[in-house]
Amino acid sequence: IEAVALENNHVMDHGEEVYLETQRHLTDAGIVWSNAENIGEYTVKGVRIAMLSYQTFNLYDKLFTQVPLDIAEAKEKYDLVIVSFHWGAEKDYAPNANQQKMGKLAIDAGADLVVGHHSHRINPIEEYKGKYIVYSLGNFCFSGNKNPSDKDCMIVQQTFTVRGNDVTIDNTNVIPCSISSVSSRNNYQPTPATGDEKERIEAKIKRSSDAIAEMAAS
Repeated sequence: IEAVALENNHVMDHGEEVYLETQRHLTDAGIVWSNAENIGEYTVKGVRIAMLSYQTFNLYDKLFTQVPLDIAEAKEKYDLVIVSFHWGAEKDYAPNANQQKMGKLAIDAGADLVVGHHSHRINPIEEYKGKYIVYSLGNFCFSGNKNPSDKDCMIVQQTFTVRGNDVTIDNTNVIPCSISSVSSRNNYQPTPATGDEKERIEAKIKRSSDAIAEMAAS
């Protein structure tokens, strides 16, 4: 793990002192972190990457204006801009209208990838203007439930080619996973799915992604 987003509805569960301590531990470990006040900055093969992170709960009216400005400013300094949103309703399998608007505004402003989380469920992946909005990865290493009814999640790998100011979206690879290595309970060991389970999750992702593509086209 090289970078993390610290925008979610549980970061202050143990108070500000512990939240700041978490930031210090991440920095000491060499892990880049971002929140609404701090851009995560890192460099890969000479490519300067910015990670912006936001919670959206009851903040859309503000963020519809703020986020595009933040992204446009970051795009002047960095080669790649990745935006993370903690959004949507728990257990929803599809994004709401605000999420769709926010994701597209982010791409319009210059984001190269949008990644979402919070619903605890896999949501669609939408291609928009040649870039991708991953509305929800689902859970991953999730300790909030000993045996959730839906253990599906996914890893999304996105590669880019950067030449000067030109960013090319290359391969997008989706790895279906479970939050547990056993089906009867949550053992907190996220595991890539295989066989029939892999095919089932892939079909689930395709159905939801096809549905949102059809909605966008109508």
